Amino acid sequence: MKKIILFLVLLLIGSGLFIETTKVVGWDQIKEGFLDFTGWQGVLILGLTLLMAVIGTWKWKDILKSQGANIPFRKLFKPYLLGFSMMYLFPMVVFGGEIFRSYFLKKKNDIPWSKGMASVVIDRILEWTVNLIVIFFGLGFFLFKIGLPPRNLAIILGATFLFFIITISFFYFKTFKKESVVKNLLKIKNGQALEMEREIFNYFKPREIPMWRGLFLSFLRGGVMLFRTWLLILFLVEGIKFLPALSILGFSYLAVMIPIPASLGSHELVQIFAFNSFGLKTGTAAAFTMIIRGAELAIALVGIIVLFHAGLELLKNTLFKNNRK
Repeated sequence: MKKIILFLVLLLIGSGLFIETTKVVGWDQIKEGFLDFTGWQGVLILGLTLLMAVIGTWKWKDILKSQGANIPFRKLFKPYLLGFSMMYLFPMVVFGGEIFRSYFLKKKNDIPWSKGMASVVIDRILEWTVNLIVIFFGLGFFLFKIGLPPRNLAIILGATFLFFIITISFFYFKTFKKESVVKNLLKIKNGQALEMEREIFNYFKPREIPMWRGLFLSFLRGGVMLFRTWLLILFLVEGIKFLPALSILGFSYLAVMIPIPASLGSHELVQIFAFNSFGLKTGTAAAFTMIIRGAELAIALVGIIVLFHAGLELLKNTLFKNNRK
């Protein structure tokens, strides 16, 4: 019940931000931002979004293979989409998508919970490592070219970025020193939790190939996302260069760090500031965020369908077992 209330509160905050930003921008300017955007361009943006999901699934498959579980791609794609939809629509549920993906691994492929959970945690760590690198260089260029953002926005974004960079740095520090976080810091003595931590430690070995292969696939996915960002801005306005697109992608990652469903409102607020700073129209910024959200919601919708189908299958299996008893 608390999670539902939190979801509704955050959705209400996001809706309020979205309404306010659209009022400030004006629907006439937003419509103007969409004028040069065509159907085939939308299909291309959707295709690149789907490609990101394909690379993400490929990375997850590679992580599992390094753990000794060689699962076919087709058996991982649906649960990956489910995990994406959970993270995208319910970001306030910590490890919500990871838990569902681990559940699928256990039910469908008989993968132990500790190993399955370790694989999705590793996946998230690799992804956020790359995200933080993009934010660092993107914001670095922005500060060099434009300067500091307004004080309130700088405090919110700066605090969010610092929190994640400290968290990920702490993780790598403990991992490379092989110091247990679960046992020493969290005081958890559960066998599965300790086994999960061992699986994570075994993966993050700088002298072993799997970690670098995982980072490569994470950078590849990030590269596709950067190309999608640059291409969409190019569709909406001519003459955009690579480095401003990198900064805009960095701001997108920062918006995602704020746990509002589908980054509603927060993405518009951040990108309107970024686009204006680079001399681009606010209507273009709003069109950019809406197109990105539309493509990602389409992928998330497939994940929700997977969740609904899995729920029906679980209910059917439960009723079948009860009837047998």
